[in-house]
Amino acid sequence: MRRRTFLTSSFSLAAGAGITLAGSFQASASGFSKSRKLVKLVEFTDSGQRKGIIEVEKVQKSDAEWREQLTPEQFEVARHAGTERAFTGKYWNNHEHGIYRCVCCGNVLFSSDTKFESHTGWPSFWEPIAKENVEDRVDTSYGAIRTEVRCAKCDAHLGHVFDDGPRPTGLRYCMNSASLDFIKS
Repeated sequence: MRRRTFLTSSFSLAAGAGITLAGSFQASASGFSKSRKLVKLVEFTDSGQRKGIIEVEKVQKSDAEWREQLTPEQFEVARHAGTERAFTGKYWNNHEHGIYRCVCCGNVLFSSDTKFESHTGWPSFWEPIAKENVEDRVDTSYGAIRTEVRCAKCDAHLGHVFDDGPRPTGLRYCMNSASLDFIKS
């Protein structure tokens, strides 16, 4: 009886170890493959005309690749969630008609139709051009709870959204010029 119990226990233990090893191997093997993450965005022309919904692969680059593409200020703000000083960005006082694209990936984010004077020193909008094109995240840095706004296509830090904006939304998307590229229409 003892021998049978020993053999049964040993077999069960060995089988369990095999399953565990196989599971570990699969997890390790899947860790080597780069998973593709798709996002749905609303596509626009340079004049701000809505073209439709598209599904694209999320942009993923190394810091070295981003550094090659961006200026040092753009890299610090867009890739490391920095903030430019108030009244120093190139778009805080821009009153021309057009659209604002992500400086990192070109995703259309805001229209001058929703830009307003917030007197904060940063370009402010009461809504994004399409909610699908931006993502909100909880930001607890600096001992405060804020809502960070990021590009849905490449995760670039754009700024923060606050609930002290004008009608019709009551929101103020306070963006960094360094994260934006303005296309005049």
